[in-house]
Amino acid sequence: MAESNPNESTASVVSRCGTVAIIGRPNVGKSTLLNRILGQKLAITSHKAQTTRHAILGIKTRAEGQILFVDTPGIHERGGSALNRYLNRAARAAVADTDLALLVVEAGRWTEEDAKALEAIAAAGVPVIAVVNKVDRVAEKSTLLPYLQQIGERHDFRQVIPVSAAKGDQVETLERLIVESLPEGEPVFPEDQLTDRSERFFAAELVREQLMQRYGKELPYCTTVEIERFEMADGRYLIHALIWVERPGQKGIIIGKHGEALKAVATQARLEMQKLFDCPVHLEVWVKVKKSWSSDESALSTLGYHD
Repeated sequence: MAESNPNESTASVVSRCGTVAIIGRPNVGKSTLLNRILGQKLAITSHKAQTTRHAILGIKTRAEGQILFVDTPGIHERGGSALNRYLNRAARAAVADTDLALLVVEAGRWTEEDAKALEAIAAAGVPVIAVVNKVDRVAEKSTLLPYLQQIGERHDFRQVIPVSAAKGDQVETLERLIVESLPEGEPVFPEDQLTDRSERFFAAELVREQLMQRYGKELPYCTTVEIERFEMADGRYLIHALIWVERPGQKGIIIGKHGEALKAVATQARLEMQKLFDCPVHLEVWVKVKKSWSSDESALSTLGYHD
């Protein structure tokens, strides 16, 4: 065995741990960024705005420390329903008790909703890193540097970093910057834990993801999913999911001719569940009408939308 040299100093590794809120307007890639960092699909995604409806904790443990990410609904100005108000409250509340915020914006764009997201962060008084996403989609690369400079002038950011969440470009660099910005502390969760949300929660989200991806116009925003049964039997999950809509006509659209549309939703959702849960899944799905649920505060609460 080699003897240690007493003249050699060994630098101790400082452990860091903290909460990081991912904030931004709808559809800038916040959930895609979280999934990329975690290396696993945790937050549902679609090309439609306001896909994320609940703050989701994603846990990333590195050698240098543990990052507790909070993915939030997009801060938006569209609509005045009870659901819209809830989504904005949830996003603003998420940043209030965090150690760091990531303001995610789309490369080459700045909107009023981006400004609202930055206002929410500034009001919370937390340090913030500006994450300029979707740089891979910028056709004229010469416009990127001036845009980054413009973003840097909008706030006293810790850093302004361009990334592509979809392709993974610069994401590792972003992670290192995040860890360096967190306070010293020991990990809160075991290193193999990815979230504090239940599998039951993710079952509902995976059904809702299919609704967001498959149906056009406003229909996905008039739907929500409730899990009525979730249990293990004979080595597989038995799951009963209930899709709530607001009008009878919407129910017919979701079910489709001879039930084919609903069958397609259930089939793909089941496959996604099996990948996430790593076991067989038997999924049954129904559709029911709850009139104007998205505009009713009490209905929202019973369906899991509460502060």
